[in-house]
Order: sequence, then C-alpha cells, then structure tokens
Amino acid sequence: MGNIYERLDKILPTIKEKEFQEKRGLGNEVGFHIFDYEPKYELLVREYIEDLKGKINKKNSDIYIREFDLYEMMIKIIEDKGYLEKLFKMEKEKGTDKLIKPIKATLRFTQKNDLIVDYFRKSVKEEDIVFITGVGKVWPIIRAHTILNNLQPVVKVPVVMFFPGEYSGLELHLFNKIKDENYYRAFRLIE
Repeated sequence: MGNIYERLDKILPTIKEKEFQEKRGLGNEVGFHIFDYEPKYELLVREYIEDLKGKINKKNSDIYIREFDLYEMMIKIIEDKGYLEKLFKMEKEKGTDKLIKPIKATLRFTQKNDLIVDYFRKSVKEEDIVFITGVGKVWPIIRAHTILNNLQPVVKVPVVMFFPGEYSGLELHLFNKIKDENYYRAFRLIE
C-alpha cells in the first residue's frame, strides 16, 4: 500500500483534478473510489479527513466534501425512529449478536425503501464529493460492497470510501482479515 503519509498527501491534488470529478466507470456511472489503508492508521485517516474538509469546504470553493460516517448515520436513523433505547435493552437481555437483524430491519437495509440510501439521496448536492467513513465501525451490520452497490444508481457525484483494510481492485478485505464480497466497480483512489 505504500507510505500512509505519502498516500494521504496525494488525496487533495487528486480530488481537485477535473478528471477525477468527471471520471466515469465502466458503465458510464460517476466514479466510485476506495482509499484503502492499514487499519492501524484509522485515527490518522480520521484526522486527515477533518483537516482536508477544513481546507476544501470554504465559501469560494467549487467543490465540497460531504462526509458520511456510516456509524453516525445508522445511530441517527435508529434514534430518529425511537428505537435506540429499545436496542440497548435488547442487547442487555439477548446479547450483541441478536441486534444485527433488528437493526437491518429498522434501517430497511437493501430494501426498496432503504433508509441509508435515502439519507444519501436527500443529503448529496451537485458540487459534492462524497467521503464515506465509519466502514469498520458498522461491520457486520453494513458491509462495504453492499453500501457501494446500493449507492451506485443513486449518487451521481464522485464517491470515496475510506476502507480500513485492503482493496485489490476486485476484493475487499476489511481489517486485512475479513473477506467481503467481490466489488469491481470502484477505482483505487491512490495506489
């Protein structure tokens, strides 16, 4: 994967390029990108994203980084539906493993009226570059390949998923250990 600092330093020049902002995938869809990194650099990557947003998200900028932390989105949706306290109680009584199915049902994950996808649909604007974070925090409830597949027809701006693990251009390995389904529609943001 290379030196993390060198790779992070390449993100800003890359996303500012017109080519990046207009890049199309194999099916002429807007480019989806994955920035993979060693999981041990999670806090460094989070800090970098905050700094980058501070540099880019100014009034006179022609682009805007809109970050979506999947974990924070999931909690907000559950909280807005009034289920958070119920899930805490269920976890205490039945254990953490028994929460996955009810959370997916609450989110309507992968259904026609998927609340995560709807959140993106309502929030993304034309000048945005979408940063998806929190991938490791929501596993196994939300899986990287599933969120990317579900967003493909909805989000029409460049997307960068920050992935704590390895992306080979075909396979996702969360935390460099857990093999996700194959996903081949995204470009590696930085080699």
